[in-house]
Amino acid sequence: MEVINLSEQNSIFNTYLSEIRDEQIQKDPMRFRENIRRMGMLLGYEVSRRMEFINRSVVTPLGVAEVPGLVEQPVVASILRAGVPLHLGVLDLFDRADNAFISAYRKTNPDHSFDIEVEYLASPSLENRTLLLCDPMLATGRSMVLCYDAMKDRGTPKHTHLISLIGSEEGVEHVREEIGEDVTLWIGAIDEELNAKSYIVPGLGDAGDLAFGQKEG
Repeated sequence: MEVINLSEQNSIFNTYLSEIRDEQIQKDPMRFRENIRRMGMLLGYEVSRRMEFINRSVVTPLGVAEVPGLVEQPVVASILRAGVPLHLGVLDLFDRADNAFISAYRKTNPDHSFDIEVEYLASPSLENRTLLLCDPMLATGRSMVLCYDAMKDRGTPKHTHLISLIGSEEGVEHVREEIGEDVTLWIGAIDEELNAKSYIVPGLGDAGDLAFGQKEG
């Protein structure tokens, strides 16, 4: 699996990354969601550079121009609920893409360990399609792997792009070990540590709660 870490190069992406980490700026949920949406657009742009294009003739008022266009639209998928703003940013670019949604959440056990539950999947056929699977936080990597495996029931993509904002070294390594080579991971930053509750450190906290409000349980 190829891993592309956008924070290794200087760009406006890092400005948005710093803002979603900032505990003061995080107090504005609308700005938090908007920054994630803009980061989704930038990540989607980077992914588009790897996709297949073909020249098409476009009639202008003064003649005909040959312009490269996508051979086909991808399927944009997100892991609910934290993945929604990221999904919308990617969809702003691939505005005629098909869409898929899958749920994954942590179910805490009495001993304070947790399992990942996947309960819902709505997706078109993925057979021989390009899949963009969005989840902003790659902590343990287990949610990404389980959702990727669950989506195999809808067909085998010709290539899958995993799109995430912040991951841990452990989570990235888990995904690398469990997911095949026909996958590219695009990520905004990779942090070194997971704490005892399997949150990324320094990370940014709970992306779902920051975007949409705290949940019970």
